[in-house]
Amino acid sequence: MIKLMKLKKSFFYALKGITYTFRREQNFRIEVIIAVLVIVFMFFLGLRNSEKIVVLLLVTFILTLEMFNTIIERFLDLLKPRLDSQVKLLKDIMAGVVFLASVGSLVIGCMIFYPYIVELISK
Repeated sequence: MIKLMKLKKSFFYALKGITYTFRREQNFRIEVIIAVLVIVFMFFLGLRNSEKIVVLLLVTFILTLEMFNTIIERFLDLLKPRLDSQVKLLKDIMAGVVFLASVGSLVIGCMIFYPYIVELISK
């Protein structure tokens, strides 16, 4: 049986984690703003459902990956005094992962949005 109080606490802790990331991570805030704009344009331009699904998956993927990056950075900060050069390298690699995924999402997003933007401009 589902224990509602336990479930409520789980949601509270999850929102607390998202709020923490939003308040302390500039890149996450920027990505959230871009995500909101993309979602607004997605509905404004009238994308097909399959395209909306892809866009929402990409948005969710990038925001989740950025939060994962924050986890890794916070964990590595615990090790920093002893393993400074390795910690920096791991943080750089994780930043590269988020960057690569963001560029890939941007390319896919452009491929999806381009025909709709061209149609809107040509009217």
